Parts: sequence; C-alpha cells; structure tokens
Amino acid sequence: MSDAASDVLRKLTIVFTEFEGRLEQTPLIRKLTRGRFALEDYQAFLIQLRQQVKDGALWMSRAASNIDDAHLELRSTLMRHAVTEHRDFRLLEADFIATGGAAETIRSAEKNIGSEALSAWMFHEASKPNPFGLLGAMWIIEGLGSIKAQEWGRRVKDTLALPDDAVRFLLYHGENDAAHIEEFKEMLAMVLPDAAIAARIVKTAQVTARLYALQIEEILP
Repeated sequence: MSDAASDVLRKLTIVFTEFEGRLEQTPLIRKLTRGRFALEDYQAFLIQLRQQVKDGALWMSRAASNIDDAHLELRSTLMRHAVTEHRDFRLLEADFIATGGAAETIRSAEKNIGSEALSAWMFHEASKPNPFGLLGAMWIIEGLGSIKAQEWGRRVKDTLALPDDAVRFLLYHGENDAAHIEEFKEMLAMVLPDAAIAARIVKTAQVTARLYALQIEEILP
C-alpha cells in the first residue's frame, strides 16, 4: 500500500472512531446496549435502514456513470458493488415482516430528517464528475456493517428473543462487509496519490458520518 493510501486510511480510521462514539450516544443505540430495546425500536430501525440501503445501489450506479474512461476499473468495481447490493433492501423488508410488521408499513414509510439529508448528500456527490470522494462514504457505511452489524444483530436477537429470520440483514452484513473493506483498499489505490482527492475522501467521510448519525438520532418509534 502506498504512503498516500496509508495516510488516508489513518485519517479515515480516526473519522470512523469518532463516528462510533457519536452512534453510541444516540437514544436508540443506548437503549440497545443497555438492554432496554423494544420491538418497536427495532422495527423503526429497520424502516429507516431500508430507505438508506435501497438508495445505496442507486447512488453507486450514478457515481459509476460519472467516472471517466481513465478510471474504468473503478467504474466496473462500483457497478459490480451496486449489482451485489441492489436487492438488499428486500432482506430488510423480510426481517421486518418476520417481526410481525406489515409489508406495506415498511414500504410506504417516509424517511426521517436524517435519512432525507443523507440521501440528498449521497446523490449530490454521486452526480459530480469523477466522484471519488464517495470512497469516504463507503468507508463509513461498509465499516459500520463489518464492525457493528453482527454485534447489533446478536443484541437485538437476544434482547427481543427473535427468530434468526428476523435479524438476517444485520448478521449477513457482519459476515460479508469485511471483504468489502479489502475491496475498498483496492479502489483507493486506483485514485491515489492525489492530495485533492485524498482530502475530498476524508471530508466526504466526515459529512457522511455526521448525517448517518443524524439518521439514527431521528429514529423515534
């Protein structure tokens, strides 16, 4: 790994550590970690997470379409990633239904303030020419999946005594997003060294982290 990539990863790790701390202070995650999580909390979490996950494949596809011919390999990687995840929101719907929720409830729900802001931000960035800064956003989102998803999934399952088919999304991403992080490092190498791009990746990670935390803060069952 180049010195430039190592420096960006170091800065991104700091951003993610701060992000974890902010998440731990949100009312929803505090209830989860303190054993006071209720079924309606989990259902509200699934509803908002569905919105973000459904948009994920869409902004990745848009970002790929705005990458120039000099970075075809990165374009291909993003397109493959979008294809892999474009149906993941269906798994969230299935988890919600397995908790006793109605399909129409999760499919018709509106985004909360944080989800609206996060979605608008991601599509705004994805619409720029060569939106390499979005690698910072992917670091935050994929990192959350690889580091927190399984832990949250197990806590939810144990606290609420839910069947396995009600927490599949969290457990699945806890197992698979670690591989995505390795893929991220390869993508990083495709656009570095470049000081301006490196700075944009870190800034995009910071904004994404703040808006993602806002999304969780605004989940009020």
